[in-house]
Amino acid sequence: MTTWLRTRARAGEKLLGALLRMPSEELVEMLAVAEFDFVLIDCEHGPADITALRNHIALAAVHGVPVIVRVGENDGGQILRVLDQGAEGILMPHLDSAADAAALVDASLYPPVGSRGFATYSRAGRFGETPPAEHLERYLENTLVLGMIESPAGVRNVDAIVATPRLDGILVGPADLAASSGPDDLPVPDAIATVHAALATAGSLRMDIVGTRAAAEASFAAGADLVVYNLASSLMRHLRDLAAPQR
Repeated sequence: MTTWLRTRARAGEKLLGALLRMPSEELVEMLAVAEFDFVLIDCEHGPADITALRNHIALAAVHGVPVIVRVGENDGGQILRVLDQGAEGILMPHLDSAADAAALVDASLYPPVGSRGFATYSRAGRFGETPPAEHLERYLENTLVLGMIESPAGVRNVDAIVATPRLDGILVGPADLAASSGPDDLPVPDAIATVHAALATAGSLRMDIVGTRAAAEASFAAGADLVVYNLASSLMRHLRDLAAPQR
């Protein structure tokens, strides 16, 4: 296997990916050919069919591109199935407290760190060919565990959230944060800056979601470790441009 995504991010490599929803097999291949570092598949706002997801993960693996999956909120069963199919990372939405972060870690990692159900006969264990001790060590060490802060409560609790052992990093969800913020809450730009400052202090990974190359470059320059394009937004902007030539 090539170097794990978590190892690359923790070593300081700046990593670029794209968020897409299923079915998108051809887009997975196109991202791989374009030499993106990873693919983030959305099973929160997109279809969460595990069979289709398996096909996407397997196709990405053929091209050597790791997959992170954004799962449904508090869905430990989905986390288990996603990781069994070979995803390298989990992104959980709506972390509002340290308890939410601890539950994410618990569902994502094998004992003694977490309580993920153990099996080697899945795709991740090479259908039983990986020795149990090796499989256990491999996924304890290399599973990338990320969460999303998307509410004023999450912003208020950010220091406790990022202090959660084995939580690797945070993506701020700007749309949900804006929707859930009221007049008594921090303005959204200040709330995002608060989260980013806490991540920098804790040495946690920062993931940003953007729509343009210029925004990606700005995020990396501002300290992001992983940047992911909202592919639907980017493609629609490009399609709108293509649909409006001078006639």
